[in-house]
This record gives sequence, structure tokens and C-alpha cells, in this order.
Amino acid sequence: MTDETPKPDDELRALDRLVGTWAVTGGAEGTVRYEWMEGGFFLQQHVSLNQFGQALTGIEIIGRDRPFGAPAPSADIKSRYYDSMGNTLEYVYELDGDTFTIWAGEKGSPAFYKGTFDASGDSCTGAWVYPDGGGYDSTMTRIK
Repeated sequence: MTDETPKPDDELRALDRLVGTWAVTGGAEGTVRYEWMEGGFFLQQHVSLNQFGQALTGIEIIGRDRPFGAPAPSADIKSRYYDSMGNTLEYVYELDGDTFTIWAGEKGSPAFYKGTFDASGDSCTGAWVYPDGGGYDSTMTRIK
């Protein structure tokens, strides 16, 4: 008999380096906190930021899509973000070594965040890039 209990895959589990509370500086200021949902298939991000003079709180659920009856989960690690302004945004998460990318919408989108973790893993420095040439620098520093 084999153990058929599903287990989170290695690519998803690599996001474990995000678990904790982070101070965010740059174009958005505040804190974000990541924690695994029971089972380890979904990472929750709790957001409390001030961006462009506006206070934002929200929650994001990050993992692989697996609609009811689907034979396998999605190839990409996707998320849906809900905020206090009534927005729902979708992203794709990628972690390749120390390079952390968050694509707005779909993978390959012209709107994305790309950052690099330092050697300790306690800081990630990068920038959000927007298709109109805008964007802003953003650094996350682990505070616990």
C-alpha cells in the first residue's frame, strides 16, 4: 500500500523563506507577515502598508490552483490578494535561487516585482516595474 496523502511540492515549499514578519520600505511602507495554512499547501500574506498616501490592509493566499475535480494542480504558483479598498488582484510567484519574482496577473506580465535575497535571507531588495515605465523600489527586511 502506498501513501497517497498529497504533499506540497519542493517549489512551493521554497517559499518557506518568506515565513515571518517583514518591514517594507520604498514606494510602499509598512509590514507584511507570511504564514503557512495548515497542510502547507497555501501561504497566507497579511498586509498592512501605506502606499501613495493611502493605508492598505489585505490578505493574500498563495499556492497552486486546483479546481474541484482537476487531476493536478496548476504549473504556476498563483495568488489572489484581497484588500480593504475592495480590490482583488492576482499574481504568479517565482523563486529561483535568491531571485524572487511576483508577476502581476500572469507569468511574463509587463507589471512585476523582482528582488534578490541577501546571503542571510533576511532582506530582499528589488523594485516593482509597471508597463508605463513607472514603478518603485521596495525592500523587505525580516523583523521576526
